[in-house]
Amino acid sequence: MKPFQFKQFSIHQDRCAMKVGTDGVLLGAWASLDHQPASILDIGAGTGLIALQLAQRSLAETIDAIELDDDAYEQCVANFEASPWGDRLFCYHAGFDEFVDEMDEAYDLIVSNPPFYSEGIASGDEARDKARQNNSLPFGELVQGSAQLLTKKGIFAVILPFKEEQRFSALAQKVGLFPIRITRVKGNPETDFKRSLMEFSFKNLEPRIDSLIIENDRHQYTEAYIKLTQAFYLKM
Repeated sequence: MKPFQFKQFSIHQDRCAMKVGTDGVLLGAWASLDHQPASILDIGAGTGLIALQLAQRSLAETIDAIELDDDAYEQCVANFEASPWGDRLFCYHAGFDEFVDEMDEAYDLIVSNPPFYSEGIASGDEARDKARQNNSLPFGELVQGSAQLLTKKGIFAVILPFKEEQRFSALAQKVGLFPIRITRVKGNPETDFKRSLMEFSFKNLEPRIDSLIIENDRHQYTEAYIKLTQAFYLKM
């Protein structure tokens, strides 16, 4: 399998259950760097895509990632080492619960494209199913651990199915994290919202809410989507 080529880095993904997709690219391009994070954590890194995007976009000295799956972990490390930012990127081979228990450091920005299919699914590909099912990283565990690892001024950013937005917000508020920015994403003007990009912080502010449409027509990308992702995609 050929690597997925971005403008400043490439992603080998033949050993990863979850391939490069729009969700990851969106989160890596959208997550706010306005607070100039010095340390970043990507939970459930997969190929390492989001961490690599944030390395390209930021000057953060520490960009850590966590990946539990053996093959994905090894591929993530290789993708990090082959990138221009290998000295700032590090992947831990661990489950999130053990990482939270053992880590003393806090992070200014935490990002996650978490597994979201809570209902039982079976595609016949065990690794892919595990990567997509949130029983391997329940939302409650994700928000609890992120609250423990986040600095006081830090931001926690995720991408979720739109239908999970309220439930996830409620779980986050139980641990003192409040939504501060939400972008609801739809594939084209005629479809329903499919995803929610969400940022949380310890500040209880009125969230800024907007929306993003990816395509006006098949392969006719909107100006907003092009503006968001053109630093990464070769043909944007």
